[in-house]
Amino acid sequence: MRPQPPASPTASGQGALQQAAADLRFLLERGYPRQNSLALVGDRHGLDARARHLLRRGVYSPQAAQVRRARLLGLGQTAGRAVAVDGHNVLITLENALAGRDLVLCDDGVIRDIAGAGVNHRPGELTLRAAAMLFKALARAAEVLVLLDAPISQSGELAASLRGMMAEAGLAGQARAVPVPERELTSHPGPVASSDSQLLDLVTEPLDLAGTIIMTMNPAPTLVRLG
Repeated sequence: MRPQPPASPTASGQGALQQAAADLRFLLERGYPRQNSLALVGDRHGLDARARHLLRRGVYSPQAAQVRRARLLGLGQTAGRAVAVDGHNVLITLENALAGRDLVLCDDGVIRDIAGAGVNHRPGELTLRAAAMLFKALARAAEVLVLLDAPISQSGELAASLRGMMAEAGLAGQARAVPVPERELTSHPGPVASSDSQLLDLVTEPLDLAGTIIMTMNPAPTLVRLG
């Protein structure tokens, strides 16, 4: 017989979201397909698009979450190292923190946004503020490689701006717009900064740089917590 998520009391708002997250973990822990489980839990709890996206971004099977948390580097482990950065991923997350948009503290210890900017992202003042925070956090790194998604608008111009900021900050390294950043990031021998779950699992030394920076912001951004 197919196991079902445990019955939940009627709840609303954050309480309903917490219970939905628990039900989703129940299914994922038992090996049920992620997309089907998300649909089942979302329908069962009558969740809107925002709540479903929070679950999609934030909830993982307990085993997968524990393994990923255990592998994450601390910022101190970047000192004297060559650090590669999943540029748009990290910058957009920090932009959303600066703008006060939704952020979720995920089961795997990573902080993610739910804006889904992607190919629609346009760099602006918040992008440069986010970049300044990024470079300040990596001030002790030996060098920094920022790889941007070339298909996203104005990636080449943004890369040039980032190179200028790095030079002003006295940071060695480069910023480039490339067709598929993941191809270079997965082979990088040192720390790789991203919140992308697949990339974090593929690289040797994963780093949630945006999340680490966000946890030091004052005032602290509001985080949705699902556990």
